[in-house]
Amino acid sequence: MDWQILEAWLSSANLFVIAVCLFAALCAAAVAGAMLHDYRRGKRGADADAESGQEGYIVSAVLGLLALLLGFTFSMAVDRFDARRFLVLEEANAIGTTYLRAQLLPEPHRARITHILVQYTDNRLVLAKAASGSPAQQASLRVNDALITDLWAATSAAFDSVKTLDFSSVFLSSVNTVIDLDASRKMARVTRVPTEVFGVLIIFLVATAAVLGYVLRGMQSRREAGLLLALLTLSLILIIDINRPLLGGVSESQRPMEDLRAALAARPPAVFDKWRSPDSPGVGQR
Repeated sequence: MDWQILEAWLSSANLFVIAVCLFAALCAAAVAGAMLHDYRRGKRGADADAESGQEGYIVSAVLGLLALLLGFTFSMAVDRFDARRFLVLEEANAIGTTYLRAQLLPEPHRARITHILVQYTDNRLVLAKAASGSPAQQASLRVNDALITDLWAATSAAFDSVKTLDFSSVFLSSVNTVIDLDASRKMARVTRVPTEVFGVLIIFLVATAAVLGYVLRGMQSRREAGLLLALLTLSLILIIDINRPLLGGVSESQRPMEDLRAALAARPPAVFDKWRSPDSPGVGQR
């Protein structure tokens, strides 16, 4: 099997199209299983009916293995989703800490780094909402990389003014954390559940549908089997959706970054200067 074709299809195709194709494949497998049962029944007669007592064990074993595989794949997808969500909070905290520490720098380094951090935060929010492969995403990525370069260039320029202070190492550490989290978030957004896992899961789903079609007989039983196949399709679609951070409906919240942007807007550098002047009022005074 060409896993790259399957990966491209699962990553970019419309979820409704994937659901329809998958459900149609499962129904076709179930019909094939029912036809195989009818063929064997007509050929073997009573001998085929004698095997019916073992069919319940087969169905239980197949559904049990399928549930295990679905749970394993869902867990992998959710772990990656949680990692992306955690990195959003980590990055917001790192930017906020760097912003506060930048207020301790002398001018013009203070204003320069503060401005870069605000621009970087705005661009990260735009980048998080840009569609995969879109011109907006590519433009935001270029701006993002340029701002990271500018941030380190500004930090290098500011270092000479604080290199004799203990504060210098703390400030450098916070800037490095921002840069490291940029790389971590980029990697987290392209790290997916391996396509081979989805391939095996789809094969197992089709095999399960064939077994159900072979075992279940009667219109009522087949309607119930159809409902089960629909639920299995829905489960796989949910996993695929979680596994698509740039296109899926289930994506990590950007609330920490949005709250950070609001906090930066509410606390410009001038806010931190109210007690720096010799004529400033004392604590508790305005």
